[in-house]
Amino acid sequence: MAQKKCQVAVLISGSGTNLQALIDAAAAEDAGFELCAVISNKADAYGLTRARDAGIPAAVVSHRDYADRESFDRALIECIDGHGAELVVLAGFMRILTPGFVRHYSGRLLNIHPSLLPKYQGLNTHQRALDAGDAEHGVTVHFVTEELDGGPPIVQAVVPVEPGDTAGILAKRVQQREHSIYPLAVRWFAGGRLRMDGERVLLDGELLPPSGRVIRD
Repeated sequence: MAQKKCQVAVLISGSGTNLQALIDAAAAEDAGFELCAVISNKADAYGLTRARDAGIPAAVVSHRDYADRESFDRALIECIDGHGAELVVLAGFMRILTPGFVRHYSGRLLNIHPSLLPKYQGLNTHQRALDAGDAEHGVTVHFVTEELDGGPPIVQAVVPVEPGDTAGILAKRVQQREHSIYPLAVRWFAGGRLRMDGERVLLDGELLPPSGRVIRD
């Protein structure tokens, strides 16, 4: 009898390149997870087309239909839970989530951020790395807590900053690594290997360092 796969809901707001990486990874026989829903706050998000093309249930919960963040997040929770999600993955979801939402999915809510956290929380991370003269940049998958971009890292991919890099060139190099480490983290969770323990992360029962598992080119 086939083992039940972990049910994963993906929240998006845009084109969904990380979503596509997860769709592709879920197609592997040994993936251990399947995407039970793709939910967007924007009806025109191209990621919804990616989901439908892959036969994944796609839904829109527009933040414009709700008076405040709390009521929007309650509707979002209802939609996610209605699809039986065990893990929620943020993939370019451009909304700040309420503490109530984060607590509801504590320990099973992941995000990806284009910097080596705790460096460069927030926006414009690639330009900020260039402006600082950093030799390395990268991307972090982390558990989500109530602190914006502040949850404990799970895995980081490090890329070199090359002479002549622009923010756009650096972003493309980082995005390539996003597409490998996000499915990796989801597979770890789906396989029961990964969990959040307070402000730290356990992988295979061992505490990871504060930066998580670090992968270099």
